[in-house]
Amino acid sequence: MLEYIEMNPRNAPRASVIWLHGLGADGHDFEGLVPELRLPDNLAIRFVLPHAPVRPISINGGMPMRGWYDLLPSFPDAIDDTAGIRASAIDLAALIEAEHARGIPYERIILAGFSQGGAIILHTGLRYPQRLGGLMVLSSYLPMAETLATERSAANADIPLLVAHGDDDPIVPLALGEQTVAQLQTLGYRPDFYVYPMPHSVCAEEVMQIRAWLIQRCTP
Repeated sequence: MLEYIEMNPRNAPRASVIWLHGLGADGHDFEGLVPELRLPDNLAIRFVLPHAPVRPISINGGMPMRGWYDLLPSFPDAIDDTAGIRASAIDLAALIEAEHARGIPYERIILAGFSQGGAIILHTGLRYPQRLGGLMVLSSYLPMAETLATERSAANADIPLLVAHGDDDPIVPLALGEQTVAQLQTLGYRPDFYVYPMPHSVCAEEVMQIRAWLIQRCTP
């Protein structure tokens, strides 16, 4: 099981958000954002913020850092570490099952991720055999798109999808986010897509959209 930070509500949790950070960060990356969401107490959401394993990252000269999979120098033209992606999907599935074992229904478990983390929650969530509560994809992209049509799960064919991106993102270009939305739409998914005036980051307007979306998804 991955190590993670856990942020519990005042009342007994009724829903869980598993939030994956981006390359080179860790679970603390979005820890400070959770209070900024100002979510109503009655939602009773537990936030689980895991730390990715430390691994060499080729695009950064092989430097070891936290990452959900290796990124090759050819990124964003090619995303080739399928073994790393599938391994992190297994790690994420273990976190999902742990939340379910603690009494959270699958349909009240939401996956969120930024950049590399968003790629992992898209890969995992669309293939997951149990119906999940939603996927929140921030400044990210769809990995292994070529296998999704045959590997996707019917249980999540109409899963709620929030996709957000910055229009001045130098790390994951907006074109990659737009391509992701088009790929999802081709397969029948209906993502809500938002573009914000920002680089590879999160802005205040986006935080408010995340808040509204989580309230919609988690209201009892």
